[in-house]
Amino acid sequence: MTKLKFAIVGCGSIGKRHIAVLDAEPEAEIIAICDTDLTKANEQSNLYNGIKVYNDYNLMLNEIDADIINVVTPHHLHADMTIEALNKGFHVLVEKPMALTTIDCARMNEAAIENKKNLWVVKQNRHNVPIRLAKEALQHNRLGKVFMVKCDILWNRYQGYYDESPWRGKKQFEGGSLYTQASHFIDLLVWWFGDVVNAKTIMETQNHQIETEDSGISVIKFKNDTIGNLIWTTCVYNKNYEGSITIIGEKGTIKIGGQYLNKIEYWDVEGFPLPEGIEFSDKPNAYGKYQGTSSNHDKVIKSIISQMKGRSFETVDGVEGIKSIHAIEMLYGSAK
Repeated sequence: MTKLKFAIVGCGSIGKRHIAVLDAEPEAEIIAICDTDLTKANEQSNLYNGIKVYNDYNLMLNEIDADIINVVTPHHLHADMTIEALNKGFHVLVEKPMALTTIDCARMNEAAIENKKNLWVVKQNRHNVPIRLAKEALQHNRLGKVFMVKCDILWNRYQGYYDESPWRGKKQFEGGSLYTQASHFIDLLVWWFGDVVNAKTIMETQNHQIETEDSGISVIKFKNDTIGNLIWTTCVYNKNYEGSITIIGEKGTIKIGGQYLNKIEYWDVEGFPLPEGIEFSDKPNAYGKYQGTSSNHDKVIKSIISQMKGRSFETVDGVEGIKSIHAIEMLYGSAK
């Protein structure tokens, strides 16, 4: 079996998840990891049998023989690191958010086209069982005209979450909660209902000593005429409460909830009951030496490998990835 060769830049919490998923994937091989913090990189190297370590990204790109670079660094680094890897002949998988501006996203897509390389964006929630069931219902017009959608992201982040990081909570480096906590939800809304064409947002920083907002409410109009409401906060007491999406249509109502959009809380669709015996497998990642939170990064990797090997695939490319960044810019812009 020919294995695809991966190198990962960024060994923080999400970087650890990428390393664990790739280590568990039989058609993948990790040939190098990179982080400016050598302690973090060496910890991961020691955990996974001595993966080659770099603390200089340029040096790694110049020395390695890899197929794909996973860019898993703070948000503000995504664009330049992705472009650099594409220009040096690698395919790239970049974590969410794709970048902090649509201008940077466009630069990334242009580099992919110019170098004839693939650029993918991590959108693991698209693989969740409840999400796929809702997508199928919408694709087949099971709900008739969709009137409205309500999305609640009601989470907890304690002050230490921001204090322990040099980039979280900083406008220049993180962008804001819509990029960090809400971007996967926004991706799903745009995937289902089309681009945001109008929005009105109120947002505040209520409970943290940070530059970015920690709470907001947006009223949204989507391209297909669905109206929406997005509520997000990191101020929930003690622990995450829920992340949910409720769709209200002419012929049905669906609510997807749980902490990570991994549970169908309500399903009433005319002539389309939930199939029996559904296996709800969207549980927090557990890959041997890694215990994570949300699920399905493994499906993202498998889909990329399938595409590279000419099999069927369900990947999200940079052209699709830019859509959620445009929506976020619309939401933030409407608050000014």
